[in-house]
Amino acid sequence: MIKRSLLALTLSAATLAGSACAVAGEEKPLRVGYVFAMANAPALIADKQGYYREEGLNVDLKALGDGPVIQQALAAGELDVAYAGTPPVYQWFSRGLQSRILAKVNYGQAAVIVDAKSPITDLQALKGKKLAGVKKGSGMDVLLRGYVLKEKAGLDPDKDLDIVDMPPGNMNAALERGIVDAAFSWEPFVSQSVLRGSSRILLDVNQALPQYPWYVVIALPKTLQERPDEVVKLLRAHRKAIAFLNEHPAESNRLIAEAFKLEAVQGTDGKIIAPQAIVAQARTRLGWSADLQASDIQFIQRLMDYSHDLGFIDTTLKTEQIVDTSYLEKAAH
Repeated sequence: MIKRSLLALTLSAATLAGSACAVAGEEKPLRVGYVFAMANAPALIADKQGYYREEGLNVDLKALGDGPVIQQALAAGELDVAYAGTPPVYQWFSRGLQSRILAKVNYGQAAVIVDAKSPITDLQALKGKKLAGVKKGSGMDVLLRGYVLKEKAGLDPDKDLDIVDMPPGNMNAALERGIVDAAFSWEPFVSQSVLRGSSRILLDVNQALPQYPWYVVIALPKTLQERPDEVVKLLRAHRKAIAFLNEHPAESNRLIAEAFKLEAVQGTDGKIIAPQAIVAQARTRLGWSADLQASDIQFIQRLMDYSHDLGFIDTTLKTEQIVDTSYLEKAAH
């Protein structure tokens, strides 16, 4: 009798421990990282507007510097899901970190700018000039070298001009001081420079490639296997955030300006231009959408082909290996 009682107590304790573990498992936060860029506003909006909580999610949201840092955090097991540029995703995929692209975040954001008084009027005139860009092999560098320079301008990015690697936050000052002749930049830096009157746009990539996808939501296979329901809920919150951005531009512009600590700029007429106006200007070159259309997937394939042709990856990849829209489809219901 005593033995049975002890056995019953042991089983009860085990059941309670199992229940506690299950509860703890449910409360385990979904660790979400995002590149700290205006185009990734849906991650911030989902958090600020309470869309993650509405879906019953416990999200630990982390802002990180760039795509490679995001990939390193994923590889180290420090993140479950991320908002990142497409090229770092497939570059790391080719090295063994086989994340899946689940949804689109934004389209547009990049532009080539020159000094307002520059004699340069077309991309071909960049030959022999200095252009501010980012780290060779990075996502934006793939777009610059593969599309803007090789395909659009017919230039050899390694021989026909000097690409100067610098942080995007330094590009406007370098352009104003004549250190470089042009810059390949993105929002909000492009709009800040244009509104100040110190530069003009030589190429708006979103006009040349309407609604080209850039940032995407990605997840590790381990996350998809172990936490599929939470991934669907996250994508549902992502859809809600994008709807808010598109349906409430004034309010979302204010939230974005606050989140990215944008400062007012002074125009050529001396008038002060508010931070929200910078975001509104940026919206003329970027926007938000969750759905991965056939054209988006084709563009991702183009990026992968550019990277292969430029020697940044030595594997030929196909989008079927890396894109999985099934979770986004579930999030639509």
